[in-house]
Amino acid sequence: MPEGIKKMQQADATSWMAMFSLNMLRMSLELAKTNKIYEEVSAKFFRHFLNIAWAMHHIGKKDLSLWDDQDNFYYDVVEMSDGSTQRLKVRSLVGVIPLFAVEIMNKDLFEELKDFQRRANEIIRTRPDLASLISNLENANKNGDFLFSIMRGFRLEHLLKRLLDEDEFLSDYGIRSLSKFHEKNPFVFGEEGHHQIQYEPGESRSGMFGGNSNWRGPIWMPLNYMIIQSLRKYYTFYGPTYLYEFPTGSGIKMNLNEIANELTKRLIKLFEPDENGKFVYHSDDPENHFATDEHFKGQHLFYEFFDGDSGKGLGASHQTGWTALIANLIMDMEEHK
Repeated sequence: MPEGIKKMQQADATSWMAMFSLNMLRMSLELAKTNKIYEEVSAKFFRHFLNIAWAMHHIGKKDLSLWDDQDNFYYDVVEMSDGSTQRLKVRSLVGVIPLFAVEIMNKDLFEELKDFQRRANEIIRTRPDLASLISNLENANKNGDFLFSIMRGFRLEHLLKRLLDEDEFLSDYGIRSLSKFHEKNPFVFGEEGHHQIQYEPGESRSGMFGGNSNWRGPIWMPLNYMIIQSLRKYYTFYGPTYLYEFPTGSGIKMNLNEIANELTKRLIKLFEPDENGKFVYHSDDPENHFATDEHFKGQHLFYEFFDGDSGKGLGASHQTGWTALIANLIMDMEEHK
């Protein structure tokens, strides 16, 4: 890290912790059904979640937020040695991961756990500044569901405009890890040198991250899986009446469940054979025996990640630890038709 930078506040890392707190909250509430001692633990994780949400909007001497009201997107923030702060305006999955910090809980659960309900209400009463940063926990939907989320409806709507834009994150084969906007508009950070991030759909052309193109543009199955699962959770709360454009600018409106299914269909295209029986993820190399050999060409490879434009498989070809999530997505789509 350049000497002039004191520390960096990360939108993705902070959101992972918010998600972790919600996961632990949900688990402790389930345990509290049979052991009331976990109600106190649940209240602790609820408070942690609120504190993390607050921290995302109060950084440095300028009290800066990770959410940019002008761009309507989450960015990392660097804090300089003199106390000044600056947003790193890179449109990457870093700004999408706050979407994952979401849970839906029904009012019946709170009515059953009176001690947790009392503790949570006390936290909201004494620290309304914390509670105001997340979705309104006082209003349930018609099914009695409460939304626990960093993102309110306004932020969700504007984030989706970028996420579902084919000139930004949306590829024919899923969600890219970096907006295609940066193909012609690379982000440059000039503090103590020239640091640049530019959209690259496949393997990185630089040695940064050891050549791994993690946030440079390719499609990663586990992150796409998390995006789709999160959209389904939001749909549980908002229902079919909340509509969003898919793709952005098309004029076609869909609810969040339908959008989750459409994203799934794009990911499935990676594994569908074309008119010649070739899978999209295979390269055009004539010596690629996995694509041509009779013993192999009908067998799937689970690549580590995929080219953001062509869908070509990249990295390890046996990443069944996460790319095989496509099977889960297919089953989920059948369940949520």
